[in-house]
Amino acid sequence: MPVISAPHAFNEGNLFVELKSIIGYPLYLKCEGFNFAGSVKLKAANEMVESAEREGILTPDSTLVESSSGNLGVALSMIAASKGYRFLCVTDSRCNLSTRLLMEALGSQVHIVADLDANGGFLGTRIEYVRSLCESDDRYVWLSQYTNAGNWRAHFRTTAPEIANNFPQLDVLFVGAGTTGTLMGCARYFRQWPRPVRIVAVDSVGSVAFGGEPGRRMIPGLGMSMRPPLLDESYVDEVVRVEEADTIRACHRLARRGFLFGGSTGTVVSGATDWLARNDAHGLTAVAIAPDLGERYLDTVYQTNWLQDLYGDQILDSAQVSAAGSPTADSAPTSEHSATPQ
Repeated sequence: MPVISAPHAFNEGNLFVELKSIIGYPLYLKCEGFNFAGSVKLKAANEMVESAEREGILTPDSTLVESSSGNLGVALSMIAASKGYRFLCVTDSRCNLSTRLLMEALGSQVHIVADLDANGGFLGTRIEYVRSLCESDDRYVWLSQYTNAGNWRAHFRTTAPEIANNFPQLDVLFVGAGTTGTLMGCARYFRQWPRPVRIVAVDSVGSVAFGGEPGRRMIPGLGMSMRPPLLDESYVDEVVRVEEADTIRACHRLARRGFLFGGSTGTVVSGATDWLARNDAHGLTAVAIAPDLGERYLDTVYQTNWLQDLYGDQILDSAQVSAAGSPTADSAPTSEHSATPQ
């Protein structure tokens, strides 16, 4: 049995859910939410903190500061509490209330920015606030998940090998795109794999990570209001863009079969379902990465008033969400899709 003395020492990396009975296509979902931080971000947080410690950047007087829409903030809060560091998370109004309360319960400070950036998001505003803090006091240490190579190295060392060990005949991998740390780590790993693996990035409509017009995005986690500095599109075979309405329907379809996943996972599952519907999935081994679980989305994605206020009364009336939780004949996915240059 696992016995640990630090919360970041435990992470279940070999749990997969087979989704064919729910979405109608063969797909294995890698569940990354079973650790004390509740998301895949624990891996990147741990790698970045340990690298900063090895390099002497972090000292007992340091205060960690990071821009996060939620999950990385929780992971860093947990690690900071365990190691005795102070931590300030700079987030925005889209961050789930339960996530903010969790960070504060772990002893972290949370600063919420309110001003939109030039692309209609909050990321630029958050980063500028972090930079101003670091310029004002050198005790602030910004790990910068957007540029830190430890972000993708964590998944090169852990997430991708876990998938490869369980699915040596992998054909296609679906990875959500935020900072693109998970995407780049897995893509780099499978580029050197003995058999070809198609890497499909899943992004939110309104995100400018892969180009395109910025738009409103209310569900935190995936998508960026700037091009991710870590992104190298030469490692990505295709991009699928998902409307938030489809994210919500995917979350509720999974929940009606007893699987309560987060908004990021709903986006990835919706994008993967779209891709599998448009391609010959017969005989394919397909895996998607689920970044988090759904408890932190109870007051948003799973809250009727929130959904109706933002997306209208018909958001959950679509045939895509059936009472049985299985796809119906007229439930073709509506996600947008595009191919990236090879």
